[in-house]
Amino acid sequence: MMKRVSFFFTFMLLGVAALAQKQMIPNPITGGYFADPTIVKDKGHYFIYATIDPWGAKELAVLETTDFTKFTRHHINWPTKEACTSPTSLDEMVWAPSVVKGKDNKFYMYVAVGGEIWGGVGNTPFGPWKNLKKDNTPMVKSTDYPNVHNIDPDCFIDSDGSIYLYWGSGYKWINGHCMAVKLKDDMVSFDGAPKDITTPHFFEGAHLVKRNKTYYLMFSEGKAIDASYQVGYAKGNSPLGPFQEDEHRVILSTSADSTVIGPGHHTTFIEKGQRYILYHRIFPQKESFVLRQLCLDSLNFDSNGNIKKVSTKGVQKFN
Repeated sequence: MMKRVSFFFTFMLLGVAALAQKQMIPNPITGGYFADPTIVKDKGHYFIYATIDPWGAKELAVLETTDFTKFTRHHINWPTKEACTSPTSLDEMVWAPSVVKGKDNKFYMYVAVGGEIWGGVGNTPFGPWKNLKKDNTPMVKSTDYPNVHNIDPDCFIDSDGSIYLYWGSGYKWINGHCMAVKLKDDMVSFDGAPKDITTPHFFEGAHLVKRNKTYYLMFSEGKAIDASYQVGYAKGNSPLGPFQEDEHRVILSTSADSTVIGPGHHTTFIEKGQRYILYHRIFPQKESFVLRQLCLDSLNFDSNGNIKKVSTKGVQKFN
């Protein structure tokens, strides 16, 4: 009799576990190799824009989904390596977009191509996109700020409607820089001079989050090519800082069992009151280049306003 009861409870537990697994969005969320994601929602559909691995392509990947389990890939007309090349461009490909929906309901993209920051606008998530500048030049040239690798833009629209742009990295995996500037309502002109708001562990991948009255400058640190890559943050009282790191800084890093390697360069979004973090992690392989996969987890805060450690277990299905 005891054996039958034990078997019954074991069977029930396995069933509950299987049901819970079916209700989860597992990581990675999709096949293929992509990095540096950004995301917008329009008419019930999510659109993820990302770097194509290895090390970028002549265009971006655009993935459309309603449930984060099935994705449709699209191609857009801009940015391309051909369209976004200037006399000061570096050899780098199309990297690390940031897409937001503006106050005018148009879509605005900031993207790194050739080590320069370019701005674009479109009426829909698919565009057609065009350069925000009438002369088709970059917003930030590769030569504009000495020692700053002008990549990894992030656009933040504050609750009062003011707009800010962040960008920057370092060269040879050292001396990362975070540049920040307020934008005018045209979403492209600088309202004042850009300033360096770098914190001690910042390397690249800036992402600005506001919760209550606190601003969180989130970033990636370490090397994007290995297990040292991880996500940290610093707090400030304004979008332009200053920002202060503390002992809670690291929230997402390589796991002890190496099932998660080098997670970083993320974005965040809110769905039904819950904030989520969309990021990439390294797919382990023996080649000389790095392949990365997209992952999704919840982002939560403690009672003191600190960001909690990210679980990396995936999230429950939205529907």
